[in-house]
Amino acid sequence: MIANSATVLLRLAVLFLAGGYWCPTRGVAADPPPAPPTVTVSQPVQRELVEWDEYTGQFSAKEYVEIRARVSGYLTEIHFEDGQLVKEGDLLFVIDPRPYEATLAAARAQLAQGEAQVELATRQLERTAELRKKDFEPASTYDQRVSDLKVASAAVESAKAAIRSAELNVGFSRITAPLTGRISNHQVSIGNLVSGSDSATAPAMTTIVSLDPIYFYFDMSEGDYLTYQRATAAGMLNEARETTPPVYARLTDETEWPWKGQLNFLDNQMDRGAGTIRARATFPNPGYFVTPGQFGRIRIPASQQHVCILIPDGAVVTDQSRKLVMTVKEDGTVEPKVVRPGPMTEDGLRIIRSGLEASDRVIINGLVRARPGAKVSPQPGKIETAAQH
Repeated sequence: MIANSATVLLRLAVLFLAGGYWCPTRGVAADPPPAPPTVTVSQPVQRELVEWDEYTGQFSAKEYVEIRARVSGYLTEIHFEDGQLVKEGDLLFVIDPRPYEATLAAARAQLAQGEAQVELATRQLERTAELRKKDFEPASTYDQRVSDLKVASAAVESAKAAIRSAELNVGFSRITAPLTGRISNHQVSIGNLVSGSDSATAPAMTTIVSLDPIYFYFDMSEGDYLTYQRATAAGMLNEARETTPPVYARLTDETEWPWKGQLNFLDNQMDRGAGTIRARATFPNPGYFVTPGQFGRIRIPASQQHVCILIPDGAVVTDQSRKLVMTVKEDGTVEPKVVRPGPMTEDGLRIIRSGLEASDRVIINGLVRARPGAKVSPQPGKIETAAQH
């Protein structure tokens, strides 16, 4: 029994020593320190390019007109198809002109009557003047003839004014297009009584919007506006220093930037509630492809062409209001750096405007295993663009 017990103890001792966990000082097993986590690092990509700021906005018609009647009457003709393109001067509506033509004829008759009165008063004044020279007519009669001529002349001028007013009303009965563009549907059908007015309270009969060129409105944040202004003042935007710097736009289903236009307006004050400023660009639209009201994206130059530092967007982490990039020092320690990121490039990389050097080793994979101040085991990697994936 004693021999068997000694044999068992000897075997246990051999197995324990063979495992390599014998601590001669304490006589208990000890875990080795954990190996540093592995991360993938790469130096930033350097490339010469132009920085662009992008915004979402909406296309708008340069000219928008609501067609209203200026005279009342029954609508007798409509000379367009709903939604068609019309040219400036095209006939759109006809309101029954007969009442206004009758008024015009009456005004012309009054003019003829007034001219006859002027002719009669002139002859009477001439005869009275001859008699007055010979003292055959009293002065009061001469004065009366002068007054009659002035009254008749005033009646002629009044008749002429009535004719001009009547001619305007006859012209207003034929409503023409004030601009070239696309017309909406008609809101009044033939046979309806149209109420005319010179105020905006009259209901609109239809609307017309211009299509070429077309506006694009967007809102720029106060920070972006300040950056843009300072870059312009520092001479970093030679093109932007012109009165109409070039900008580019795309529609919601486009990936390229096929629409080239000009930035031609910045509002005169910031929106106090939103902290933004309204901006506008103009784009040619010769084929009328873009319709007012469509949404799109616009990009404006934020710098001249220069060498930029690029990293994957996933390498940028957020710490409250700061943007950080995790880098690895020569001794393997993780060092966070506060950066100022710029816009994304077309190949999916993020521009870093400040806070990062070209020689820094940026963690591009394994960020969840990296802790500031901790050790890591960096493995070399390569930054790939979206087109390379």
